[in-house]
Amino acid sequence: MSKVTVVGAGNVGATCADVLAYREIAEEIVLVDIKEGVAEGKALDIWQKAPINQYDSKTVGSTADYSKTANSDVVVITSGLPRKPGMTRDDLIETNAGIVKSVTENVIKYSPDAIIIVVSNPLDVMTYQAHLTSGLPRTKVMGMAGILDTARYRAFLADELNVSGKEIQAILMGGHGDTMVPLPRYTTVAGIPVTELVAKDKLDAIIERTKFGGGELVKLMGTSAWYAPGSAAAQMVEAILKNQRRVFPVCIKLDGEYGIDDCYLGVPVILGKNGIEKVIELDLNEEEKALLETSRGHVKEVMNVLDKLAK
Repeated sequence: MSKVTVVGAGNVGATCADVLAYREIAEEIVLVDIKEGVAEGKALDIWQKAPINQYDSKTVGSTADYSKTANSDVVVITSGLPRKPGMTRDDLIETNAGIVKSVTENVIKYSPDAIIIVVSNPLDVMTYQAHLTSGLPRTKVMGMAGILDTARYRAFLADELNVSGKEIQAILMGGHGDTMVPLPRYTTVAGIPVTELVAKDKLDAIIERTKFGGGELVKLMGTSAWYAPGSAAAQMVEAILKNQRRVFPVCIKLDGEYGIDDCYLGVPVILGKNGIEKVIELDLNEEEKALLETSRGHVKEVMNVLDKLAK
């Protein structure tokens, strides 16, 4: 029986659990949170709409009782606090790293062979923390960012071209944030290079909007997005449980790929039953390499903050 645990029953975690259930991606979904009753309530709500939406996946909730997560195939970690007024970046890293460390210890205790997907922010460094804590191979601990970022990129392109977003394929690399590296050269619309369909100035504007896509939503709503991030995490779970071997941009520790060692960056991978089956190395041009190096430097700087906090 396939089983998935989603840690954090906030907007992102609850959306992920809902998509997993609605699409019958897993037979059992366990939602965990530290706030009394929240996970149980949201899991019950999702289960009670099963007769309406015609699915059989069972959702259950737990308040900090990780024994209910035992033998999970995949664990999605969404736990963490948003940055608050007066909080420095280092404060946020220290707080969320502590949360991710504790969560990872608990899930590994009951599901030592689980594949871990990290959604908590700052994404790249929280993937680093989960990998350090779990002791799992790098292919089994990954971060969800690239699918979300490419979805935003594809949605903006679909608007610009007035076509279905289904027709647009795109790859995006680097860290999650304003140093991410969208790759127009690898972006197509039904196989047609996007550079043949969109003028450079408009394409550049779309790329810039993509880089700051999360910030745009925060300005509009006063809080972070949840529908797209939750759905993106669920899509990764589906690729793993169904061994779809789909090609997605995923955050992983690089060990020599792209000439980069010991840094957690988004790169295209094949995602299947064993987690990351293969890292795909693209033949980047000099401009793309320079952009990726800038992103690497930014992520490494944040990783160094975590290293100093751990001493």
